[in-house]
Amino acid sequence: MAVKKQTPATPAPGQGSEQANIPGATDFDPSGAPIQEASDIDPSHPAVDDNPRKGTTVDQNRIDFNDPTKTGAEAVVDNLREQGQDVKSDEPDEKKGE
Repeated sequence: MAVKKQTPATPAPGQGSEQANIPGATDFDPSGAPIQEASDIDPSHPAVDDNPRKGTTVDQNRIDFNDPTKTGAEAVVDNLREQGQDVKSDEPDEKKGE
């Protein structure tokens, strides 16, 4: 006899819409992902990606925080200079008083 899959019961109207009580993360994985307890998730389920960084490179996994104190152009110039590129900026040079 075939085993019949059971589907979860549909909540009654109004149930399941209450706010979840999931505490915020206090620890972070080296990838930058928050570490949170989720006991009701089955990591073997096909809809769950339990290893989203599989097959990626070190460069793809670098954490790159945006700096809200810089313009987009300043951020690009700074990043290129950090990579050893000789870049001229169109931004005014504060040291020269422009």
